[in-house]
Amino acid sequence: MTRPVALDAYQWPPSTEAIAAKVGLDPRAIIRFDGNVPPTPPASARPAALARALADVNEYDRGRYESLRRAIAGRHGVGLDQVAIGAGSDEFIVLLTRIFAEGATVATVPSFTYSMYRYAALMAGATMIDDPAKADVVFVCRPNNPTGEMVEVPDVPGQLIIDEAYADYAGIDALVRVDDGAIVLRTFSKAYGLAGARVGYAIATPELIDVITSRQAPLSVSSLSAALALAAMDIEPDVSAQVAERERMTGELKALGLAPIPSFTNFLFIPMDAPQDLVEKLLPYGMVMRAYPGGLRISVRDELDDDLLLDALRSVLLGAAPSGQTIRHRRATAETLLRVRLRVPGEGRVYVNTGLGFYDHMLQQLAFHGGMDLRLEGVGDLETGDHHTVEDMMRTFGEALDQALGDRRGLTRYGEARVPMDEALAYAVVDLSGRATANISISPDPGMAAHAFESLAQTARITLHVTATGENAHHVAEASFKAVGRALAQAMSRDGSLIRSTKGSL
Repeated sequence: MTRPVALDAYQWPPSTEAIAAKVGLDPRAIIRFDGNVPPTPPASARPAALARALADVNEYDRGRYESLRRAIAGRHGVGLDQVAIGAGSDEFIVLLTRIFAEGATVATVPSFTYSMYRYAALMAGATMIDDPAKADVVFVCRPNNPTGEMVEVPDVPGQLIIDEAYADYAGIDALVRVDDGAIVLRTFSKAYGLAGARVGYAIATPELIDVITSRQAPLSVSSLSAALALAAMDIEPDVSAQVAERERMTGELKALGLAPIPSFTNFLFIPMDAPQDLVEKLLPYGMVMRAYPGGLRISVRDELDDDLLLDALRSVLLGAAPSGQTIRHRRATAETLLRVRLRVPGEGRVYVNTGLGFYDHMLQQLAFHGGMDLRLEGVGDLETGDHHTVEDMMRTFGEALDQALGDRRGLTRYGEARVPMDEALAYAVVDLSGRATANISISPDPGMAAHAFESLAQTARITLHVTATGENAHHVAEASFKAVGRALAQAMSRDGSLIRSTKGSL
């Protein structure tokens, strides 16, 4: 028997934990700019989306995820028999190369493109050639990874496969080529934010889909992943914020003397010599990017994360002093999934979105008047009421604040504020005591205001007294949150290097 040997294979980058250990950072301080994924998962990615799939996890899906395939077909205006589901688009890249080019030839458009096409050719015993007009299989990466460029789809005699992993960011597609025999690949990993679920799909003529599915392993996608993908299909992905951030980042990088190529994706490619040198210099700042021959690829995340990268780049390229630390924290329970980025002190840049408009607004007021930069996003089981989400959003914020305060050395420690709002008046006193104590009197309470402050005090390890009265519950609550924010701002101001306690610790 001939023993197989290992092939030259796709190389995954090190884990976040390994990188953190290498540079001596907490893993929560590492930001991955090397994966081309959104900064947060979609709102649909919560425990409730998996409840039915978990209840039936002992069963197989007998219809090959017909509900998901039907939703995909409806989204793209094709027939149900024109959709195949796979474990990410990578499964199809490997499978299609084996089907159409085993022992034959493969070409790519452009030639500098996604490396998985070459590895798939190796697995199929195929030869990579430069001329698409002479290849048995032609992969067209559109828009292209890693450069972000838009490329034209050629007319070729071989099997044409158009990889549209990033098409949502470009706002165009090549589905019209399906009727001519092309196969279009899509993924839930990018715009849909489900990279960890590993779900992709192929769109082709019914005859080609029959060929593809006849060679797939049965149910290569798990029922849990399929449930997440189906839940994500309820809302068409909105990539406008990332596209706008991409354009902002382009300008900021140019101001640093870098020259990113115009991009149609959620990443930027910067031509440069020795890009790996810059990658290594940025690792101690917790910034992880990917170097290629002749350039550097940077994923576009959101303003808070991207500003941290820009801050690190200014330090490395211009010798500028870094600004304050940003705390990154996540809280996941069976009822809620919440992520927070917090910088104290900040510039009042605040965004809170949990689906609870009123309490989102209250926390925004607290953070803004507290002089913080805060981005808190997530989802909760709102179908059961607002209790779990309000409680956990404040606990998550409190946990991040506790991390930001550290040992509380050099902080004033005490703060107080009195805030009126029309007929309402709120008075707040805070002690960064390290002891969780809350004495809250809010009348009338809109429902969860007092409990929100109790949850904050518990996890932030602060002593908090709030008294607020008035006639309008909204005014009373808003005055309270503003007062707590202003009291915190005072308590967190710096007045030396001591821990303000005769014990020497809090």
